Amino acid sequence: MSAIVNLTNNPVAIHFEPSKLRMDDDEYFQFCQLNPNLHIERTSEGDIIVMAPTGGSGGRQNAKLTARVTNWAERDGTGQAFDSSTEFILPNRAGRAPDVSWIRNERWDALSERQQEQFPPLCPDFVVELRSQTDSLKTLQAKMEEYITNGAQLGWLIDPLERKVHVYCAGVSVEVLDDPETVSGEPVLKGFVLDVRKIWD
Repeated sequence: MSAIVNLTNNPVAIHFEPSKLRMDDDEYFQFCQLNPNLHIERTSEGDIIVMAPTGGSGGRQNAKLTARVTNWAERDGTGQAFDSSTEFILPNRAGRAPDVSWIRNERWDALSERQQEQFPPLCPDFVVELRSQTDSLKTLQAKMEEYITNGAQLGWLIDPLERKVHVYCAGVSVEVLDDPETVSGEPVLKGFVLDVRKIWD
């Protein structure tokens, strides 16, 4: 059986009740493979969130951001960078696809080949969410808190709409940078400094 989902600018949530109808991790992976044109995530409660594709401006900004993190990661050599098409199964069973992420080599290498090929069952060490015109700031803030709670050491919520960067670090309060020129990845991303204005300009 197939279904057609008409996406507007707002995400569509598909709720599953009772819990026995919810997909396990393998079923969820197969569901996403059957719907490759949709941006799909899963909450820790098992609900499916379907989001519209990124618009041109957001895609351009995300491409710049991904390139800068990837270039740094290749020079640094201590971990692996991933783009927004990579989804992870967090310890709380949520399926999340950060706009950019990075994982230390020892954690990535500890996964089996099958785990690497499907949705890796871990939370990245570093995550970035880039706010678009249609993103709710409150929803993105909740996702950032979820990443930190599930093991991320550093997270950036980059908000071009308000020209702010929300910096999340494990064990400390959120720091909000107002129209910064740069933001440092230290100590998690050694030597990495992002020129923020080149992202949102």
